[in-house]
Amino acid sequence: MTLDAVTKITPMGVMILALLSEGDMHPYEMARLLRLRRDDRLMKITNGTLYHSVARLLEQGLIAEVGVDREGNRPERTTYTVTPVGSDVVLDWVRRELPSAEGSTKFRVALAEAHNLDREEVIDLLRIRQVALEEEYGLHAFGISEARAKGVPLQFLLEIERQQALLDAEVEWMRSLITRLEADEIPWGSAGFDDSDRYRAQRKAAQQ
Repeated sequence: MTLDAVTKITPMGVMILALLSEGDMHPYEMARLLRLRRDDRLMKITNGTLYHSVARLLEQGLIAEVGVDREGNRPERTTYTVTPVGSDVVLDWVRRELPSAEGSTKFRVALAEAHNLDREEVIDLLRIRQVALEEEYGLHAFGISEARAKGVPLQFLLEIERQQALLDAEVEWMRSLITRLEADEIPWGSAGFDDSDRYRAQRKAAQQ
């Protein structure tokens, strides 16, 4: 796996590859399933963006066509499958983005797909992010303290204060999450997934 392949993949591309790891799908099903699962809360999902991402993944060899079908008067639908390289890209992308304190969208997608990694690896990666967030919080706290000491009007510090509050909440949540993972309070991986009627109903609804 080349670093270039991992760095070029977008959060949308990762979500598509993760979907295809569940089974072969056509883009229309992918779009409906993402919306049914409310994954559109992570980023704006348009049909244009999704189809463009599918084309890029196909060009990169991360997915492959496995068939074309037509139902009634509907347009032809091409079904895709994830390639072994595509599966590896998802794992490597999550490994890169999960510990990073940069980019909220990328982290949210990485966190949503963290279940693809072993629990212990996820804990180690989250600890790296926790340290980075604590350092960033310390810098914000120091900056605010220095600004106040210099008499900077509070109205100019509102954005910094907000960011400090968000970082404080994020650090506390991260500590709690790591503790829960260490204590096996969160079922993980395939052992923690119930192939329920609700999941099957979602897949069926997305295929309509």
